[in-house]
Amino acid sequence: MRPLFLFLVAVAVLLTGCRKEDKPVYSGIMTINNKRAGVSPTYYIEGFHVPTGKKVPDLNNKLDIISVLSDYDVNFNPLKIIFITNNFKNSFYRYGQYSDTKSAEDAFNALTEFTEPVWTEIGDSVRINQIWIYRTSDSRYAKLRIISTILEKRPDMQDPYAECTFEWVFQPDGTKTFPPR
Repeated sequence: MRPLFLFLVAVAVLLTGCRKEDKPVYSGIMTINNKRAGVSPTYYIEGFHVPTGKKVPDLNNKLDIISVLSDYDVNFNPLKIIFITNNFKNSFYRYGQYSDTKSAEDAFNALTEFTEPVWTEIGDSVRINQIWIYRTSDSRYAKLRIISTILEKRPDMQDPYAECTFEWVFQPDGTKTFPPR
């Protein structure tokens, strides 16, 4: 009985003590929107944290989170979708706009390096089949291919609902070279 007990204790120690650390995620597909979560007075939206590849609450002005918002007229009619971030420097560059999905995919896959562009504070007029380059607060880079967008009035929201689904690749080493796909 004693050897069985010792064996079970050893197995329990091994199983609980050997946890794998999450591997960094450097590419994938993400959907973010501007639907508020939380409770008053701490409402927030979930954004895409580029260095970790995860959807996170956009609270306390954290850096390197891409959030999506809607722009609208005085009657709350939707006009366009924009990307924002809290990096304290311009972080967005629209690399290209393509006429169809295949052209956008091909351009995204072919984008393996780029030269320093003129960055903008926001990602203005986000649309399907665009490619964006994003610069983190510590000058690392991600590329995003816009797969789909939704911009519409919804009865449960004062400002128009905005949603964006994109494919992304993050370059964690700070170079302007993305891995070939």
